[in-house]
Amino acid sequence: MLKIFTKKIYYKNKFKTKIVPLVWRSCSLIALIGILFGMDIGVISGVLPFITKEFKLSNTMAGWIVGSMMGGAAIGTFAICIVSKQLGRKKSLLISSILFFIGALIAVFANCTRILILARIILGLAVGSASFTAPLYLAEITPVRIRGMTISLYQFMVTIGILIAFISNFIFSYFQSWRCMFGILIFPSIILFFGILIIPDSPRWLAYKNKKNEARKILKKLRYSKVEVNNEIKEIFNSIKNKNKKLGWNLFKKNINFRRSVILGIILQIIQQFSGMNVMMYFSPKIFELSGFIGTKNQLLSTIIVGLVNVFSTIIAIISVDKLGRKPILYIGFTIMAIGMAILSLVLYIGTLKIIQYLSIISLLIFVAGFAMSAGPIIWIICAEIQPLYGRDFGISCSTIANWLANMLLGTFFLTILNKLGGPITFILLALANISFIIFTRFVIPETKGISLEKIEKNLMNGKSLRHLGK
Repeated sequence: MLKIFTKKIYYKNKFKTKIVPLVWRSCSLIALIGILFGMDIGVISGVLPFITKEFKLSNTMAGWIVGSMMGGAAIGTFAICIVSKQLGRKKSLLISSILFFIGALIAVFANCTRILILARIILGLAVGSASFTAPLYLAEITPVRIRGMTISLYQFMVTIGILIAFISNFIFSYFQSWRCMFGILIFPSIILFFGILIIPDSPRWLAYKNKKNEARKILKKLRYSKVEVNNEIKEIFNSIKNKNKKLGWNLFKKNINFRRSVILGIILQIIQQFSGMNVMMYFSPKIFELSGFIGTKNQLLSTIIVGLVNVFSTIIAIISVDKLGRKPILYIGFTIMAIGMAILSLVLYIGTLKIIQYLSIISLLIFVAGFAMSAGPIIWIICAEIQPLYGRDFGISCSTIANWLANMLLGTFFLTILNKLGGPITFILLALANISFIIFTRFVIPETKGISLEKIEKNLMNGKSLRHLGK
């Protein structure tokens, strides 16, 4: 699939280059992590109506079951940051696959809310570690010209995973088997574990650990020409050589420029969550219920339509991110999301006539399309690009933890907020939030299209403004 969206190009020295098969294989396996990630996000929307009935859940307890995964994800991100720095990206990915398997297995056999919350926390640990390591790994192994596309492809696989979960939720709803909805997570986690064993570790991490010969050896396998290898390895080694050796937290304390990139990453991930997408994924059946759709099966069928739009809209990002750039796509996406939420707010205010029901679906699909083509993949790309090598693990872990904490906050309390404020007010507030994100994109977010990680790092450490890091 990757090759459909990529073509041969020329470097400045006119040497014609290709993408080697090992890069495609590695990216394809990382894509499987995206599928598992998406399935974990999507499965709860189908499980929730059935466990609410079986365990007689209040809105508060339902919120905690949803939010517990995101709490686990925040913890998992923090822990995997240390593991990734010390043991490498590959071992971190292996740990994620094991956690996916254990969490799904416990969820299948859960017989009370406490066990179910435990399973969700373990699944959260898996999702958090994967959401940190996968974009980082892709950013470090892929050539600069397809870096944005491959990280977008990872997000595309997340949307595929969400769609798979929505479809399985709908199928198993006929049997009222929420345990089977969780059970399908087991099989891809097994495939993932064995697949990761055959991919290489990151050459940038190897160089960072002073394993320069291994780094060069791996990079030779990941690049088509000696010219590419020599140019890239020189940039990596120069980046390492010029460091003052302050790492992570110490670099954050001592270097104001690194603090800027960390804070920007945190804000970007908070923006992604407060755009409102994940609450749409978790609570879409509830939103369709507010719009007048009766019956769990009808509501779950509607989520499949949402999942399909999510998948196909992400293809737009894959195709365009390395052509149009990051910022133009964000402008378009936030505008579309604001329009979608404004229409949904108006629809819920008017009432639940038959035509209004269909307008609510259309407005939700508009919103999902805007997110999937923009903030979904683009924010993960930028967060992986703006952090310097010696602080990359720390910086990305901070932004990813911020993502999951914001996600947990919304997932846990969204139903309570919705019940107190009502649908029209809740969704108009989301529309206003997305309008404000357009302004933030204009004045703060950098354009990083076609710029090497080392060049972005140099601009950051030289004190260039955030919006000019890609100059």
